Parts: sequence; structure tokens; C-alpha cells
Amino acid sequence: MHVVMIGGSDAGISAALRARELDPAAEVTVVLADAYPNFSICGIPYYVSGEVGHWRNLAHRSIADLEAAGMRLRVDTTARRIDVPGRKLLVTSADGAEEVLGYDKLVVGTGAVPVRPPVGGLSGPGALGPADGVHLLHSMGDTFAVMATLEQAAPASAVIVGAGYIGLEMADALITRGLQVIQMEQLPEVLPTVDPALGTLVHDQLAGRGVEVLTGTTVRRITRTDTGEPGRLQVEATDADGAGVTRLADMVLVVVGVRPDTALAASAGATLGVRGTIAVDRGMRTNLPDVFAAGDCVVTHHRLLGETYLPLGTTAHKQGRIAGENALGGDRQFQGSLGTQVVKIFDQAAARTGLRDHEAAAAGYDPVTIASEADDHKAYYPGSHRIQIRITADRRTGQFLGAQLYGHKAR
Repeated sequence: MHVVMIGGSDAGISAALRARELDPAAEVTVVLADAYPNFSICGIPYYVSGEVGHWRNLAHRSIADLEAAGMRLRVDTTARRIDVPGRKLLVTSADGAEEVLGYDKLVVGTGAVPVRPPVGGLSGPGALGPADGVHLLHSMGDTFAVMATLEQAAPASAVIVGAGYIGLEMADALITRGLQVIQMEQLPEVLPTVDPALGTLVHDQLAGRGVEVLTGTTVRRITRTDTGEPGRLQVEATDADGAGVTRLADMVLVVVGVRPDTALAASAGATLGVRGTIAVDRGMRTNLPDVFAAGDCVVTHHRLLGETYLPLGTTAHKQGRIAGENALGGDRQFQGSLGTQVVKIFDQAAARTGLRDHEAAAAGYDPVTIASEADDHKAYYPGSHRIQIRITADRRTGQFLGAQLYGHKAR
């Protein structure tokens, strides 16, 4: 039995480890396009800030650890084409050499790629990139490019386009490094995955740490200025009223979300689902014979919403283990996600699980949301902090649907 996994992040590595656990005699090959298997992409901001001292510390396991578990790693190798009837995978190595790998079962874990918004200067002829101090941030390669800008160009200021999880954590990281930070978010409030009442608290936390926060602001164009200063950039945007907004900075980070990377599977005939994801059943099976898929490239089975798209490392890990087990003949089922997420913003943290009010209403529930606050421990004991709490339930049945929290991260 030869099982091939495409992708070296949470889903691919988890699938490979599970397959080896169940059948130590199975031949397991992991094909990954870079040289950084099993790295925590979520930890990148903490390496940028200096809180994680070395980039290797972001690896859950070293290459030696993974090879000792019995898998064969094909690093710096790109999967090009899946021959489903022939059970073959065409790959190219870093030097361009082609090779065909035969497989008995295939697990696709190609993950997601950063969204490149329609902003002038980000695409087309003369597009700006890392050499100019303009970065998208998702991979270890992206991380090294950001670090090169920080260490070689010594920027004093940065614009961050986007105020979701990575955008907020990068604002924290760059402030920690001593940069002046301007954060631009197109939506009315930062951290739009929580209710505006909590987003406002996050906004205030950012502003209190020196971040200039511009919400309701759509970035239109990024250009180099004519000042002659290396890496100097101009960011042009419009506010909610259509008025022009311009800021200068030495570097720009564009972190506005991700989309599933499904081109390889789609070209092989895989059925696509919600938001262009690879459609899989609860056993992570695609419509293609002997082909499974897991992680940020596949549809998410949400326990309250049904099928949606919710790329999370914890979900990818669980899906990967199921794909690896079922590739060896098992019949495990993914029990679904509730979308539990947590983000640190300086010394505060925001968290959510389940559904917010409007999400519940769209799913057919009759939601009611209540807000409260409580001490994280008895107030008479020193060091207590208030936690802001929002709870959502179904009015008809009393079913608990979701919760949101905001408070001090150390408690």
C-alpha cells in the first residue's frame, strides 16, 4: 500500500502520521512545495515580534522527527497533475525535473492561498512585491521575506491592510518591534468575526497601544513615492463617505483572508462546493476514486450550519487524521466544527465559538443574544479582570448556539 499526501501542513502531515500509526508497513510519501513541513503558520506573528526566538521553533516536528515516524518527505516538490485512472501523480522538483509517483490512495491537502485584493500595484506589470516592502503573509517563505524587510530596510512605519486575526496579531508584532502602525479595514469594525460591541473593545485596545485604526476604509492603490527614500510607499484609500485617505509607510502588509487552493484537484475532475472548496463527505472522500482531501482546501462540515468554509488548523488536523485512516480502509467520520477561534491583541484576547446572532438567523434559528460581564476570579483576590461575554441561543428551543469572550489573556 502506497499512500501519497500532497501538502506538508496540518492536514497532510496528520494524514501521514495516522496512516503510519495504523499500518507501519504502509509506504507513505508526503509531497510539499517548500521545505517547511508541519510548521505552525498561526505562530508567524510571534516570530516576527521576537517572542518566538527562532523560526525553527514554529515546527511542531522536525524533518528528522517525521522521517523517523516512517514517512518519506519530498520537499521543494510541486504536484502538477493527478492521473486518476492511472493512479499517478506528476511532480516537479526544484530544478524542474519531472517525475511520476504511483499511488494506491491519494490525500490532497493543498491548503489555502492568500487573497490578493483588487488593489492597484499588487498585480499586473510592475506589481510591487517583497523587494519593494509590500508583502502578503501566509507561508514560511512569506515570513522570511517580511523578516528580510524588517532587518535590512529597518522600516519605521507600516500599513496593514486587513484587521482580521493575522492583521491584528501583526499589528501587535510590529508595535512590539517599535514600528509606527496604521491599520486599514474595509468593514465598519476590526475583527469582524465577533460582534461590533467586542470589535470596538479590540479597536480601543489597538488605539491605546499606538495603532492608527482606520475602519470603513477601502485601499485602492499602493505606489512607490518619488521621495528617493528606499522602500517608501504611498497607500491610497477611500473612507466610508468616499473621501480620499492617503498614508505613507516604509512597508505594507496585505492580510485580507485566504481562499482554498483547489486548482490541482479541480483539474483532475474533483467536484467543488461552497466557495470553490473541494467537496468531501464526512469521511473526507472526494468524488474521485481513491482520492481523499482534507484541510483548508475542503468544505467544512459545521455542526450548526451544515456545509460552509472555515479554514482552521485544528479542523485541518482532525480532517487529516480521518483521511489518513480511511485511506487505509477505515470508516471514520468527521464530527464537524464549531469554528472555535482565539486571537491575542497585546495583553487582551478575543474568542468565539458557534454562531453569532445574524449567522444563527440566516441558518433558520430564532436567535437571541445577551451580553454580560464577570470577573475572571473573585474580585477580592488581587489581579482580577473583567471578561465581556456574549451568549447566543435559540429562542424557541433554548438551544445554546454560540459564545464570544473578550478579556485579559493571562486569565
